[in-house]
Amino acid sequence: MTVRISEFQNHVGESVTIRGWVYNLRSSGSIAFFQLRDGFGFTQAVFSKNDVSEDMWNQIQSVTIESSVSVTGVVTPHPKKENVFELQATAVEIFQIAQEFPIGKKEHGPDFLLDNRHVWIRSQTQWAVLRVRSEIMTAIFDWMRENGYTRLDTPILTANACEGTTDLFELPYFEEKKAYLAQTGQLYLEAAIASLGRCYDFGPVFRAEKSKTRRHLTEFWMMDAEAAFMTHSENMDAQEDMVCFIVRRVLERCRQEFEIVERDVSKLEAIQKPFPRLTHADAVSRLQKMGSDIQERDDLGADDETKLTNEFERPIFIEKYPAEVKAFYMKRDPNDETRCLNADLLAPEGYGEIIGGSERESDLDMITKRIIEHHLSPDVFSWYLDLRRYGSVPHSGFGLGLERIVTWICGRHHVRESIPFPRLLNRLEP
Repeated sequence: MTVRISEFQNHVGESVTIRGWVYNLRSSGSIAFFQLRDGFGFTQAVFSKNDVSEDMWNQIQSVTIESSVSVTGVVTPHPKKENVFELQATAVEIFQIAQEFPIGKKEHGPDFLLDNRHVWIRSQTQWAVLRVRSEIMTAIFDWMRENGYTRLDTPILTANACEGTTDLFELPYFEEKKAYLAQTGQLYLEAAIASLGRCYDFGPVFRAEKSKTRRHLTEFWMMDAEAAFMTHSENMDAQEDMVCFIVRRVLERCRQEFEIVERDVSKLEAIQKPFPRLTHADAVSRLQKMGSDIQERDDLGADDETKLTNEFERPIFIEKYPAEVKAFYMKRDPNDETRCLNADLLAPEGYGEIIGGSERESDLDMITKRIIEHHLSPDVFSWYLDLRRYGSVPHSGFGLGLERIVTWICGRHHVRESIPFPRLLNRLEP
């Protein structure tokens, strides 16, 4: 009977077969130990020379690290660890004897590991991070469905920038036209809310920003959401609820993964509603007292976000930024026209921004004015302006950076570990 390692607790005392890879091994003369993984879990297989034929023992001795094998044996409880099981092995079938594996037990630099990312993802830590990433994505889908959002696939190829930025990848299109790789699906989602009410997308986006910080990738995954008749405050409520849902889900389902990455789960267990809400002005005042040189009309930098989030045990909203540092589509605060009805959600422990959102400007004349103020062409945004001509309503939305939330939840230092194959300023492969 072939089973997964993760199913061992259901087969104690039974003879089973598993198929996978030998990620470590050792032998003490008459006993051999294989450390095995099958994509679903990890276990140890113990071979005794006295219990197998001479030919089988010779096969066991020929196995190398990362060889692919099928192992048969009896499932038994681990003699020293609770709720851990191993295999008293009696037979091995070899699919392939691996050549010398490039990643050894010694310390390797990040460039070496990224050069070998295609095999580095086999490590337990990377396995755990990618599993948590998958669970986070599933949690987002579930929360969206439970809260009335419909999944919508927005274009990757666009004719213009959403935020007027030049940090886009340009590529030739048909008949001497130009196209750009999308940096967000927001504008298309705004079109869809008049049909669906609430909708979201989830896919890769691209920024040609020449940044080398630990928080930036060139290609990353974004979940954008839009909702009709949603206010700025309700928008923050939704983000807060969703983040708490995600954290509860991974705490329920990813305990083994958190043990592997040595994540202090008490930090995640502290994530409860409500999240503190600071205005940009309040945040600037706090930062200046901490020694930051940030000014009243400045956007927050990464160092500023780190300082602020180290002061809190749970995520914090920074709302109502100066309008001049934010995008044209953000609605102005009716109590202060120099401020936007927007918010960034910053993760604790120094991780910084994981979500950005705002109430959108819904008035045709006002958003046309904002487009011109940002030195953009109303003609280019003609179809977007149609959304304000035909049944415009108050609405809000937000965008969640998947890799940033994975990095925070897994307690990793650099965002490049939160995506299977990172694309960076100086890295396009593997």
